[in-house]
Amino acid sequence: MTVSSETSRAAAERLTLGLRYLLLTGTLVGAVGLAGRFLAWPLLTSTIGPTAYVFAAHPDTEAARFRNALVGHSLGLGCGLGALGAFGLLRYPSISMTGSPSLRQMAAAVVGVGLTILFLEMVGSHHAPAAATTLLITTGLAKPGPPLVGLVLGLAVVIGLGPIVGRFPLARALAEASPLPTVSEDVNA
Repeated sequence: MTVSSETSRAAAERLTLGLRYLLLTGTLVGAVGLAGRFLAWPLLTSTIGPTAYVFAAHPDTEAARFRNALVGHSLGLGCGLGALGAFGLLRYPSISMTGSPSLRQMAAAVVGVGLTILFLEMVGSHHAPAAATTLLITTGLAKPGPPLVGLVLGLAVVIGLGPIVGRFPLARALAEASPLPTVSEDVNA
């Protein structure tokens, strides 16, 4: 196979995988959006995207296990709320309202994310998007009340559907396709 045809094949495979990710993450994010619309509640938060991506793009990895997502986001929630409480920030305005984080918010974010990662390691439930959950809470963007309830409900939808969506036959066939060459491998071929 020539370098040009190999590059074209690799580009076609990347496009196919990209379209798969678009379809599967769109399904998950769309389900959260529809649930939020039905409940008249803000369920779409920024932690939904990375969680949907893990389930869609890496369905066979440790991070995409139902248990790891559930435990990970639960730890993120607990560590975020614990850090807010420890720094006296449970009723403090969010960064979006103040324009920049206070020193206490920065400390809560550092401690909350650090503890989340520590506990993820201790319980063997690796799920990187859990740190995003912690940050949303410690910055006040998902403060206690409706924003936090929305975050939790949105995550429940993605965590419940994610492992199922990642196992669709299309997902399985594409995920098991031959590994894609990297750009440097294309150039050196």
